[in-house]
Amino acid sequence: MEQPEKSCCGNTAQKPAAPCCCSGNNGPAPAPAIRTTTSAITGKDRWGHFLARWGVNRMGRIVPPGLYRLGNPDKDSPVFASANYTLSFDALRSALAGRDAWILVLDTKGINVWCAAGKGTFGTGELIRRIAVTGLSEVVAHRKIILPQLGAPGVSAHEVARYSGFSVEYGPVRARDLPAYLATHTATPEMRTVRFPLADRLVLCPMELVHTLLPMIAVTVVLYFLAGPVAGLAAIAAVLAGTVLFPALLPYIPTQDFSMKGFILGALVAIPFAVTFVRAPGFSGIAQVIAVLVPFLIIPAVVAYLALNFTGSTTFTSRTGVKKEIFRYVPVMVLMAGAGTILGITLGVLRLTGVA
Repeated sequence: MEQPEKSCCGNTAQKPAAPCCCSGNNGPAPAPAIRTTTSAITGKDRWGHFLARWGVNRMGRIVPPGLYRLGNPDKDSPVFASANYTLSFDALRSALAGRDAWILVLDTKGINVWCAAGKGTFGTGELIRRIAVTGLSEVVAHRKIILPQLGAPGVSAHEVARYSGFSVEYGPVRARDLPAYLATHTATPEMRTVRFPLADRLVLCPMELVHTLLPMIAVTVVLYFLAGPVAGLAAIAAVLAGTVLFPALLPYIPTQDFSMKGFILGALVAIPFAVTFVRAPGFSGIAQVIAVLVPFLIIPAVVAYLALNFTGSTTFTSRTGVKKEIFRYVPVMVLMAGAGTILGITLGVLRLTGVA
């Protein structure tokens, strides 16, 4: 993470991308205008949420970064920080219904709080910079900002205090717990517990599925004409297992590594296809062995790859853990998929030549 540095007028910025807060020799530049928002979530907002979940104009679901006025806040009203992903911002403002507050929206490139904290965009430098460029110290009399707990991995509280003068207070994991939290500014163990229940996992499936939809259709069509409908169905099953079944069963599949979980699930999915292929008329001897190996090589590799991709949507792992999995398992996935493809082509040649 880039370390913040003192800017030319005594405020702070993130090096090297943050602009200087001075305007020539005329003193500090004026703070940007404060925007106004409400706690009401409209039908249009909900439709936008639905489209975002399905990946429609996903990177267009962005709230302009800056300072927002909710209700009629004054100098003593609390300040909350948010990512500039629409769903994150809407969750926060709706949870603060009936309250007067300031919302400081960071530029997280349209990424939610937890993922942005891992990437560093919901981070120390951006928070310090946003405090400076919005002139927050002139807007409020206190020096405290409430951050979502899931933003903690990206923020160094002592650096924020050192360079901006604002102390960081971590609120609950979920925005919906804010009303109870604000009554005492003390989080219960329940508020601090990061949960990832079935509903939260399934709501991510559309985005995972959309990313693989076109490749899945293309591969299914090719396999249908080259190897028959069962092979095409195997391609669909592998993708659905990796994007839908895996998130649903995530806590129940043995082992800790996502890739290994994917290999296990993929092997289970491959069983009926291996049985179907080996029973296909005309297969005997070496062809039967190859027919069994192909689904057990390709399907687990595909499911494991999609499972590894799902790490970016969960709170079950870390950046370090994901990097270790990539170096450990991706070469295995490539080797398995490559070997399965070669054997599949060999099986097709044996059938065409009448050797099988």
